[in-house]
Amino acid sequence: MKKQRYTPEFRSEAVKLVFEQGLSQETAANRLAIPKGTLGNWMAQAKASKSPSAPGARSAADLEAENTRSRKELAEARMERDILKKAPRTSPGNPFPVRVHEAVATPFSGRGYEPVVRRFT
Repeated sequence: MKKQRYTPEFRSEAVKLVFEQGLSQETAANRLAIPKGTLGNWMAQAKASKSPSAPGARSAADLEAENTRSRKELAEARMERDILKKAPRTSPGNPFPVRVHEAVATPFSGRGYEPVVRRFT
């Protein structure tokens, strides 16, 4: 006989049926088509970790879902950042970078070179 595996979300919802909706273990187990002992084990684990009805208490499944969601958002933000980093800094149709101004050394009254700002269009 193959051992059945259940997701953390399924486990937490099964425990909530008993704790929050007031169903008996046997009734909840029958509705979900799982062994009564399995549900009893999940309830014991839930009681040992934290009371699910305590204010501010979050189940492991909730934390895992939030972690997954945060990882997706982070990956998306990194991808957007990388795309913006690689964006060309040229105007459309011009393969050369756009230069607004740059300092150029030019002779001034024969006393040496002084930087002069020239604008290129």
